[in-house]
Amino acid sequence: MRRNEFLVGLAAVLAGWPLIAHASQSGRSVTIGLLGSGTATSQSAWTAAFLQRMQELGWVEDRNLVVEYRWADGETDRLARLVQDLIRLKVDLILTHNTPPTLAAKAATATIPVVFATAGDAVGSGIVSSLARPGGNVTGLTFMASGLLAKRLGLLKEAVPSISRVLVLSYLIDPIAAPQVQELQRAARALNVTLLVQNVRSGDDLPAAFDAGVRAHVEGVLTTAESLFAAQRRRVVDLAARHRLPGVYPYRAMVDVGGLMAYDSYTPDLVAQTATYVDRILKGANPAELPIERPTKFDLVINLKTAKALGLTIPPSLWAQADQVIE
Repeated sequence: MRRNEFLVGLAAVLAGWPLIAHASQSGRSVTIGLLGSGTATSQSAWTAAFLQRMQELGWVEDRNLVVEYRWADGETDRLARLVQDLIRLKVDLILTHNTPPTLAAKAATATIPVVFATAGDAVGSGIVSSLARPGGNVTGLTFMASGLLAKRLGLLKEAVPSISRVLVLSYLIDPIAAPQVQELQRAARALNVTLLVQNVRSGDDLPAAFDAGVRAHVEGVLTTAESLFAAQRRRVVDLAARHRLPGVYPYRAMVDVGGLMAYDSYTPDLVAQTATYVDRILKGANPAELPIERPTKFDLVINLKTAKALGLTIPPSLWAQADQVIE
């Protein structure tokens, strides 16, 4: 990009923030575009919690806040078109859920503020150049933290000490998938565990991935943290149950539908902080100056009913770590 073009673009970005602030002060409704790669159903709990926190901050849907929802339903090739829909509506801010929608929004606009709620490796995937000073029109919160995948594998090993082969389901087209798999591979070597990594591109790939695991004599299952697995959570959990595989998952919702355990960074604190970022930008803050936040709270949830169905006795060390046990 030529220097003059860059300066013109930067001026346009900076000029936009006071206009949003004026709207909030004058009582005019603002419009947020919510762009997600999953489904409305799979993200319903998160969306409800976000809107509740926004209401506490003074932004009430159908009063001074309009939300335009766009969900890709797991089809990432739809994202470019969906974000253009939001741009045509002249939304004041785009809130993205997961990495692919964030990249789509970043590619489509340099002027509309973009807040990502749950992106993965923000620097490694090219969303921002720095966590401390993201620059441009994009900022938000990452759900990734160092050691998170290793922790999940360690929890599985703690629940089933004899485990030596683990099926890993990963949506490898997503830029956040490969670093997670690499972390798992390092952890697996330290725990003397062999991984069978299966690339899952849609829910229809899941039965074959589990069949490959059975042929390889796996004894447990993990998924990396892509939205595909949240959207397909019931199918993943049902297949794990059919093959009697204990699993540790990145999403609490997967335990709610019968998964054994989840170690989840999607805590109420993360939802509240997302709403705070949106509120600050709507009131005039510059996203270029809002540092990327990383999770500091993680919840371990154990499904006791599933443990019993698998014939597992949860060791006291895991009971002590659990934030919630589902009876």
